[in-house]
Amino acid sequence: HVQLVESGGGLVQAGGSLRLSCVASGGTFSNFAMGWFRQAPGKERERVAIISRNVGSIRDYADSVKGRFPISRDNAKNTVHLQMNSLKPEDTAVYYCAAREWYKSDYDYWGQGTQVTVSS
Repeated sequence: HVQLVESGGGLVQAGGSLRLSCVASGGTFSNFAMGWFRQAPGKERERVAIISRNVGSIRDYADSVKGRFPISRDNAKNTVHLQMNSLKPEDTAVYYCAAREWYKSDYDYWGQGTQVTVSS
């Protein structure tokens, strides 16, 4: 059973940066595609960024974060990162890390979430 633990959230002023990390355990990390999702109060969960398995050659981003939030993975440390730059108040949300086995379409494993709050 795969477990995901996020860290790195917090309170930051608009224009600032945060780096989210997600450490995975209980599986072969390199076999998993990984993603970051977020949910703001009163809104549906939104996919923020995804990265393919192995070396992560395929990455995709929501239009709202493209060019600001690069996603990366370190298979040696079973970790996926989301570098959040030029933060805006509308980026405020709970951010979740998720994993799916490479041959599946749905994300089966989720972290507990980390709060990101951007003040104006």
